[in-house]
This record gives sequence, structure tokens and C-alpha cells, in this order.
Amino acid sequence: MIRLIMWIALVMAIIWLFKRATKRPAARPRAASPEPDAAPMVRCAQCGVHLPRDRALSQNQQWYCTEAHRLQGPAARDR
Repeated sequence: MIRLIMWIALVMAIIWLFKRATKRPAARPRAASPEPDAAPMVRCAQCGVHLPRDRALSQNQQWYCTEAHRLQGPAARDR
């Protein structure tokens, strides 16, 4: 009985190796290139939140995330 199980295992291993050897390698998916239309990000001068430039408000070469932060002006940073 043990010999039969060993023969079955041997045949299954040979079949598995044969299939593995004859199977064509799968085409690797290409690395996703960065979005060409990705919007540049800017940092709010008041709170430091990053947001897309097309959604930010600009004043005196500073970017702000909301009208309230634009009115408050840039924050004093001690970094």
C-alpha cells in the first residue's frame, strides 16, 4: 500500500514539474506610470495642509486652503 501511495505521489510530482516547465511565463504587469495629469500640490501657509494647487487660494505668493486662512495670513512658524 505504501508503494502505491509513493508511486502516485511520484507521478503527481512529475506531472506538476512538467506543467510548470512547459507553462509560458506570465507577462509581468508594467509598473503604473505616474499620472501625467496629476495636479501639483501646495501647502497652506496658515495650517500646513497640502492640497492640489487648482483648489488652493493664492495671495502674495502664498497658498491657502480656505478663505478664512487666507484672511488670517501666514502663520508664524518657529521651526
